Amino acid sequence: MSRFPCHLHRSIPMGPQMLQTAEILKKYRLSTVCMEAKCPNRLECYTNRTATFLALGKSCTRNCAFCEIGYSKTPPPPEADEPDRIASSVKEMGLVHAVITMVTRDDLPDQGAGHIAAIIRAVQRENPQTTIEVLSSDFSGENRLLEIVLAEKPHIYNHNLETVRSLTPRIRHSAEYDRSLAILRYAKESKSTMYVKSGIMVGLGESEKEVREAIDDLISTGCDIITIGQYLQPSRRKLPVKEFISLEQFQAYEQYGLNLGVKRMFCGPFVRSDYNAAFFR
Repeated sequence: MSRFPCHLHRSIPMGPQMLQTAEILKKYRLSTVCMEAKCPNRLECYTNRTATFLALGKSCTRNCAFCEIGYSKTPPPPEADEPDRIASSVKEMGLVHAVITMVTRDDLPDQGAGHIAAIIRAVQRENPQTTIEVLSSDFSGENRLLEIVLAEKPHIYNHNLETVRSLTPRIRHSAEYDRSLAILRYAKESKSTMYVKSGIMVGLGESEKEVREAIDDLISTGCDIITIGQYLQPSRRKLPVKEFISLEQFQAYEQYGLNLGVKRMFCGPFVRSDYNAAFFR
C-alpha cells in the first residue's frame, strides 16, 4: 500500500483537557473503545473531554479481522458496579451526549443486554439531561435480547454494518450481513421515534457500487444516520488497507445518501461511528 495521502496527515492535539479525561477514566477504572481499538481520533476526543465507554470488559468473544480489541472465548464476568462508575464518569466529564458501546459477549446467557440496560438506567438517573447513544452487538439476531436494551429508551440506537455484503464473511467474525440489517430494522420498527444509526468502513477492497448498495440496504431498514469512514490498519495482525478513499469519493457517498432521504450522512476519512456523536443529537 502506498503512503498515507495528505488528507490523512494531521497535527496531534495536546492540552490539559486530554490528561483530565484520561484521569477521570482511570479514577473510575473504565475502558474506552478509543484506546482498546486504537482509534485514530482518541487524542482529539480526549482533548474535547469526551470518550466512548466500552462496557463488559476488554475482551470480545469475536475476533474480527479489522478490530484491535482483545479476543477471548471466556472473558471475565461483568463487573456489577460498572453501570454506576460509568454514570459517575459521565457526570464528572459533563457530557451532554454519552456513547456506550460493548464487546460482544456470546458467552453470557443474555449476551450482555441486561448489563447495558443497567448502564443506561444509571446514566439516566445521575445525568437526566444527558442524551444516550448505545452501540451494541447483534445479540446473535435475538430480538428479545435487543428489546431489553431498547426498553430503556436510549436516544440513539447504533449497530454497525461495518462493511459491504461480499466482504462480511472475511472481515466480521461470526456476524452476518442480513442479520445486522434485521437488527436495525427491528429497532426502527419497534421504536419509531428513536434515531437508528449504522456505519461502514471503506478501503478494504469494496467497490463503489457495493458501497452504494450497502447505503441502499441501510435505508431499507429505516436507518436515520449513516457514517462512512476510512479503514486504517490498527496493527500488523489485522487486515491491511487496500485503498485510501479520496475526499471527493467520500463527498459523493454523502450526497448519494442525502439524495435518497437519509436524515444525516457523515462521511470522511476520520469518521467513526462514535466520532463527534454529539452532533447527531
